[in-house]
Amino acid sequence: MRAVPYAKVRLEPKEGAALTVTTDADGIFRIGGLAPGTYKLSLLRENASPSQPQTVVVNPNELLAVELRLASPSSPNPVKGSAEEAEADIYKEIFRRPAVEEPSITDVIPEDKVAVTQPDRWESPMPEWSRYDRPGEFPYVRGGRWFDPFNQNRIKGDKPLFGKTFFNFTGTSASAVDIRRLPIPSGVASSRPGSKEFFGHGQQSFLAETARFSFDLFHGDTSFRPVDWRIRITPAVNINQIWTRERGILNRDVRKGTDRTDAHLGLQEAFVEYKVRDLSPNFDFVSVRAGIQQFNSDFRGFIFTQEQPGVRIFGNLRSNRYQYNAAYFYFLEKDTNSGLNKFEKRDQQVLIANLYIQDFLTHGYTTQFSYHYNKDDATVHYDDNHFLVRPAAIGALTPHDIRSHYIGWTGNGHVGRLNISHAAYQVLGFDRLNPVSGRRNDINAQMGALEVSYDRDWIRYRGSAFFASGDKNPRDRIARGFDSIGEAQSFAGGIFSFFNREGIPLTGTSVPLTSPDSFLPNLRSSKDEGQANYVNPGLMLLNAGIDVDITPKLRGFLNVNGMRFHHTEPLEYLLFQSKIRSSIGVDYGVGASYRPPLSDNIVITGGITALTPGAGLRQIYTAKTLVSAFTLVKFQF
Repeated sequence: MRAVPYAKVRLEPKEGAALTVTTDADGIFRIGGLAPGTYKLSLLRENASPSQPQTVVVNPNELLAVELRLASPSSPNPVKGSAEEAEADIYKEIFRRPAVEEPSITDVIPEDKVAVTQPDRWESPMPEWSRYDRPGEFPYVRGGRWFDPFNQNRIKGDKPLFGKTFFNFTGTSASAVDIRRLPIPSGVASSRPGSKEFFGHGQQSFLAETARFSFDLFHGDTSFRPVDWRIRITPAVNINQIWTRERGILNRDVRKGTDRTDAHLGLQEAFVEYKVRDLSPNFDFVSVRAGIQQFNSDFRGFIFTQEQPGVRIFGNLRSNRYQYNAAYFYFLEKDTNSGLNKFEKRDQQVLIANLYIQDFLTHGYTTQFSYHYNKDDATVHYDDNHFLVRPAAIGALTPHDIRSHYIGWTGNGHVGRLNISHAAYQVLGFDRLNPVSGRRNDINAQMGALEVSYDRDWIRYRGSAFFASGDKNPRDRIARGFDSIGEAQSFAGGIFSFFNREGIPLTGTSVPLTSPDSFLPNLRSSKDEGQANYVNPGLMLLNAGIDVDITPKLRGFLNVNGMRFHHTEPLEYLLFQSKIRSSIGVDYGVGASYRPPLSDNIVITGGITALTPGAGLRQIYTAKTLVSAFTLVKFQF
């Protein structure tokens, strides 16, 4: 079968004039812009019988392919010779003819590139998924029910409630178990620190359940384009239980015993968001958000990670290459035993401004510049267990104001095959009456952090260093110890580091050396309820670890930290103890994270961490190895 070039194709509608086009050199014709309807189609050529007319039906938005064939050559004077010779002569004659100018028509776009208008794209069913010839956890599953968060679900924001208004409900359950051996001073004042008589058994068991319910109503397109407006409310409830072997740990009143059951309901999010305007066709925008909201001011949460009432203006520029935030927060008090918000205001205000620049100097690396201002006014506050936390119960027990300014540069991304995350902060300001020094201090402290990692197949090798300056002379007028506003850092092993995970008490005082979920030895009464303290020993830390993707669902972690105090003079001054060594010790942990479904809807994390004290920690606390075992089970709908 041969192509028929430069033949006439006639298209006749039921009503109206017929349309004639010419096939090209390959025998192909195209007709575009046809109205839906029924047509008769035929092919005409000299020295050949016309094709039999075909009836074709054209539907809306349809690409239709039709094949037409000519009958055998028919003429009053047939060509002499064989049929093959006659057909060859016909084609020679056709190719000798000049090219025929085709009428101006619209070309038909290939089917795989046709944009078809849909009345409602969110109601379109998922395509069939048949890549694998076996059952498994694959995308594009058809169907779905209201209680199924994995497939198309109206209450998960996959389909609109009406128009372009969506609703997304997220329910999260986090169950935590923590068993730790943490020697606690028994209150026997005549015993020397480090002796067997000075410490109780120190074993503690902690159980907590936190449930969060997030209700998110928003208007927009669900992807690429920022939402036009949003209303979100997230209440949370926490129930916790702790068992110890020593009195006076859980409550100032020793009659309360050695165990405690507590519960608290908090409001963690309650805000309204509105897009002020679009700045470009590339979805650059300016939006404002007001109310209780979550905010993390840098990549690793070194300075500020909170859920507090505030007003935030945010947006982007240059096709999302630049992102910016300007925020003001007025703090609420925190519940002591759950960390959730209370409906009590605290006289602390924070201003934050930052700018992110993507692909800074090299592709794949994002840098950030930030400014934080902390205004913490003088107040007196006892926590829910009746311990004094503001001012800290050491030194001068006088309420005092703090004004501090944080200037920072951070970055996160990759340079070639190396993953890099870093941070550097300078803090300035004043503390009107520092509890350790007993006088007004001008603040001048620094912090630096660097993590470098390398991915090789299914293993990530990482190493990091952290520095927080300490105060060499706690009695002068300059406070050189670094402290944050309200951090929740994920660095140097995170939860797989004992020094970061567990709070370590400071023998002979009413303040801890470190607070839970913080590796800053800032001598602060409480990370959530206390005030920043800039007269502290500081920290130098070196870290090494590996993250192993054992299977797509199972990941393993191994972490080792070596730690030293930057300056021990604040500890010597506070404890009336001379020549304290700088070594804190070696911290190590191992753990795993498992996802039963191939998503983050169910995550089980567990690990064992330990800290072998160095010479300095043995002098001020204990020579025993500190151990913690924990499990966290998270369900999310």
